[in-house]
Amino acid sequence: MKLPSKVTPFSKSTIAHFPAILELLETEELAPSELYKKAKTKCGDMSGFLDALDCLYALGKIEITPEGMLRYVD
Repeated sequence: MKLPSKVTPFSKSTIAHFPAILELLETEELAPSELYKKAKTKCGDMSGFLDALDCLYALGKIEITPEGMLRYVD
């Protein structure tokens, strides 16, 4: 996980990816692969995307449905 610091600007940090992912999940449940395709331009590479998903899950902002879909938690 990249945190904002003197070396890492906020725009390159993992936290900067949160809004893009949450905006997509607010409207519909998505499979992780579909979510990555839609958020790829904003999140960059796969590792940054997965770091953001890990953090959002740990914070309780997203959950995984029994069908394997990602869902936004209010």
